[in-house]
Amino acid sequence: MKKTIIAAGLATVLCASAQADTLLGLYIGGQVWANQAEGTFGEGETDQAVFNFDDENQGNFFVALEHPIPLIPNIKIASTTLDTIGGATIEGSFTFEGITYNDNATLDTTFDTSYIDYTFYYEVFDNDLLTFDFGITARDLDSQINVVEQSSAKSSDLSVSGIVPLLYVNTIIGLPFTGLNVFAEANFLSYDSNTIYDYQIGVSYALLDNLAVDLDLTVGYRAVKLELNDIDDLYSDLTFDGVFAGAIVHF
Repeated sequence: MKKTIIAAGLATVLCASAQADTLLGLYIGGQVWANQAEGTFGEGETDQAVFNFDDENQGNFFVALEHPIPLIPNIKIASTTLDTIGGATIEGSFTFEGITYNDNATLDTTFDTSYIDYTFYYEVFDNDLLTFDFGITARDLDSQINVVEQSSAKSSDLSVSGIVPLLYVNTIIGLPFTGLNVFAEANFLSYDSNTIYDYQIGVSYALLDNLAVDLDLTVGYRAVKLELNDIDDLYSDLTFDGVFAGAIVHF
C-alpha cells in the first residue's frame, strides 16, 4: 500500500511537470487484466507444491514522462498487482517457512504480490510508423504468502521484498490510415536459476487524436513469469497470463 501511495505521489509530480512545459509528453494508462495463475512454490528448489489457483481480474496502471533532452532517460512508473488464492492436496511432505505438512494434507494458500516498476529508457525511433525504446527497470517486489492446512491449526507465512533489475524494450508499429497500432513491451531477466519476464502484446486504436489530447484504447495478451531461486527464502515457478483491455491518455 505504501509503495502504491509513493508511486501515485510521483505520478502527481510528473503531471505537474508536464503541464509546466509543452515540450514534455505525459502518458497515463491503465488496464483490467483477466489472468490465470499456475505453478509451484516452496522453501527449496526441490521442495515445492503444485497449487490450483483461482482466476482473477487485476488492475494495473502506469504514468510516463518523455522529454527532448539528450542523454537523460525518460521515466515510466508502473504498478502491477498479482493477487490470487489457491489450494492443493500434496503428495509427500511439504515444508514451508519451517512448518512441515504431511502426506495428503489439504492446503489453502493466499498469494498476494505487487510490484512498482521504475523504468528509465531511451527512444531510438519515435514516429507514426515506428517507435522503439530500450532501457532498465528497477522492479520493487512485495509479496505476502500464507499457507494453511484445512484439518489443523498449522499455518505458515512468508514476506518477500526486494528490488530486481530488468532489461526493458518497447516497440509500436503504426498501421497507416487505420488509427491502429501493434505494440509489444517486455521486461526480462535470466541468471543462475532465476528467470523473470513480463511481456505484453496487443493492438491499440486512436479514439482521439488532436493537439490537446490523444486517447488510445488497447486490447492484448500479457504474461508474467516468476521463477525465483531463494529470493527472501522463496523458491517458485509461477506464471500469470491472460487477456487485458485498457486505455492510454497522452497530453
